[in-house]
Amino acid sequence: MTAPRPGPDLRLLAARQPPRRRRRRTYLLRRVLVGVVALAVLGGIGMGAWLGVGALLGDDEPSPLTLEGERVIATLAAIDPIGWPRWADPVAPGTPLAAEVDGLLTFRGNASRSFHGTGPVPAEAPAERWSYPASGALCSSSTDLGSTRDWCGLGWTGQPAVVERDDRTWVVFGAYDGAVHFVDGDTGESILPPFPTGDLVKGSVAVDPDGFPIVYVGSRDDHLRAIAIDGDAPRELWRLSARDLSPGVWNDDWDPSPLVIDDVLLTASESGQVLAVRLNRAIGDDGLVRVRPTLLWNAPAWDAELLTAVGDAVSSVETSVTVSGDVLYHASSAGLVQGWDLGHLALGVEPTRVFRYWAGDDIDASVVADDEGMLYVGVEFERLNERSRQVGQVLKLDPSRGDDPLVWSVPVAAYEGDGVWGTPAVHRDIVIAPTDSGRVLGIDRATGEVRWELSLFGPLWSSPAVVDDVLLQGDCGGTLHAFDLSDTAVAPPTLWSTVVGGCIEATPAVWEGRIYVGTRAGQVHALG
Repeated sequence: MTAPRPGPDLRLLAARQPPRRRRRRTYLLRRVLVGVVALAVLGGIGMGAWLGVGALLGDDEPSPLTLEGERVIATLAAIDPIGWPRWADPVAPGTPLAAEVDGLLTFRGNASRSFHGTGPVPAEAPAERWSYPASGALCSSSTDLGSTRDWCGLGWTGQPAVVERDDRTWVVFGAYDGAVHFVDGDTGESILPPFPTGDLVKGSVAVDPDGFPIVYVGSRDDHLRAIAIDGDAPRELWRLSARDLSPGVWNDDWDPSPLVIDDVLLTASESGQVLAVRLNRAIGDDGLVRVRPTLLWNAPAWDAELLTAVGDAVSSVETSVTVSGDVLYHASSAGLVQGWDLGHLALGVEPTRVFRYWAGDDIDASVVADDEGMLYVGVEFERLNERSRQVGQVLKLDPSRGDDPLVWSVPVAAYEGDGVWGTPAVHRDIVIAPTDSGRVLGIDRATGEVRWELSLFGPLWSSPAVVDDVLLQGDCGGTLHAFDLSDTAVAPPTLWSTVVGGCIEATPAVWEGRIYVGTRAGQVHALG
């Protein structure tokens, strides 16, 4: 295993970062300028190198690089003494994914899974502004592992995406009725007809961060899709079957929320594959959006060492991928956390694995990265093996520490099936972790000491959202709670709680003071 490349002191960099919008523009300009300078300097290198740089600069079809392409990479690094532009700035957790598009565009809002929305959060129990649908419920029958049953509402992770588009606030979500819905955030009325996917949508959708009218979503019908929203009805632009990726080791669901960075879609599937797809987005002569996707890379969420250790081949991925710096992180149901260096993917160089840690048990919660590149991982307690008992269920990992990345761990499981299902939240100097048993823990980020604990109606599968020093946590009794986190050293007092009805498994979305949350009772509610 290769250790991650050492980098500059991120805390020093953070102190001198310009505003985020300017950083984004500088980042893009640097990519173009470096490419242009390289072409001028390396004009005689050959067509193979030209195709590699062309892929970087946005030609329609990426091509494999020749040996000359490797020379381009080396020369670009020499020309750009600051280092190759990073995929996701690790000093910007807690900020939105895109500067150009206002919204909560993917699960937990950005590449580090650390942006929870914008306030102001209501200071007292909010009124219900609307529920969707106005009558009835979002329900369907679905078969899983040979068992057919009815499913209703929004489940894990189920966070609605929110985007400002065409002078309206769009709330976009997939549901257990087997469809994607497009709703006006102010009125609760449908903006577009629902798009049927053929089976449940369990995870969180993603909205294009660069302004293209596209929604990305996976479904239990075994497909990942790109859906256009620029007409009177949504239309499918592209879909990828989980069965097209091999080898697969589990089922064909798509639960993770996709992440789009610079025309590359990054995600994973329950078939146990992590992948990168170049979208080639464009607006056609007819004024409508189009894509021409190319699979750039895919890799398994397991290795031979893992399969030997766990004794089976169940290694699916339900976590949304996380990117910090140049590294993509994901975790699996077999407890393997991996990191892949994306540094030169745009030039056709396949990612290499730079991080591996086995937690021993099922990880469905997404990995969260902080401003120092540290990783926070929530683990379930289902396999009951010695490794999971040894490691615990809330972990802090330092990828720079090679084969010994565990900084601290907290055991929280009281019984089989307990542990952490919701994605932890990083807020100032604490990590907030909900558990299946109904406990909410506030853990010191530096030491791993449990500072405080709350007890709610479990199981708690809804990931916490923290906005304006207010912790929002849904429980399975159908209540959304708000706690005052202004003092992280003590158990946060209750600001308000409101019953919305039905177990809250989905994660609430907070946008400009309004809270959008779905429940297993079959509806999505707007509170504010």
